[in-house]
Amino acid sequence: MDDTTTPTPYGTPDAPRLAVKGEAHLEVDPEIARIGITVSARGSDRRDALNDLTRRNAAVLDLIKSYGDAVEKLETGAFSITPELTKRGKGERVRTYHGRVTVTAELTDFTALGELTTRIADLELTRVDGPWWSLRPDSPAHREARQQAVKEAVQRGREYAQALGAGLAALLELADIGAENAAPYGYGGAPAMRSVAYGGAADMAQEAAPLDLEPQRQRVYAQVNARFTMTPPQL
Repeated sequence: MDDTTTPTPYGTPDAPRLAVKGEAHLEVDPEIARIGITVSARGSDRRDALNDLTRRNAAVLDLIKSYGDAVEKLETGAFSITPELTKRGKGERVRTYHGRVTVTAELTDFTALGELTTRIADLELTRVDGPWWSLRPDSPAHREARQQAVKEAVQRGREYAQALGAGLAALLELADIGAENAAPYGYGGAPAMRSVAYGGAADMAQEAAPLDLEPQRQRVYAQVNARFTMTPPQL
C-alpha cells in the first residue's frame, strides 16, 4: 500500500495545516416587538363572567386590529373561567367567577407600539406585559455576522501564515459553530414593561399619553472554525 495517500492530521512540511477561529459581534436595531395582553372579567354568575370576558376580549382584538399593517401577528393563548369559593356554614359556595384570556401581538411599527400599549393598558381589567424586542429568524443581520466571521477567519489565518513568511494555499474546512441572537426570539433581554389597569377608561379625563418606548439594541454573534494549508514557511 502506498502510504503517501494516507491523510495526515497536521499537514506536511511542504503543506502545513493551519486552524483558526473567526468571530463577529454585531449590535443592531430590533425588527419586532412583542407584547402580551391579559384580559380579565368577573361576575357572580358563570354566564355573566363569560359574556363580560367575551366583550372585553373583542374590544382588545378590535383595538389591535385597527393598527393594520403595524401588527404583524396576533394570537389568542390560554382561556379560563375559574370559580372562587367561599365557606358559609357547613358547606362551600361559589362567591364569584373569574375569567381570563391571553393575547399576544407582534408589531413592527414601534411608534404605533407606544400608543397601542397605552390604550390597551387604559382598558378596564386589562394587563399588558412587554415589550420583548427581537430580530426575525431570517434577519439580514444574521447573514452579515456570519460573513464577517468568515472574513475574520481568513484574515487571521493569513496573518499567522505571514508571520512565518508563508501564505495561505487552500481551504480545507469551514465549520459553522453557530450564529445566534443573544436575545432569543419572542423573549429579549430587555426588562419587561408591566402596566396593570383596573380603572375604566371612561373615568379618565382624557386619553393617557402614548408611552415613549426606546427599542433595545440586539446583539448578534457568529463564530466559525477554519482550516487551511499554507505554503512552506520560511524558518
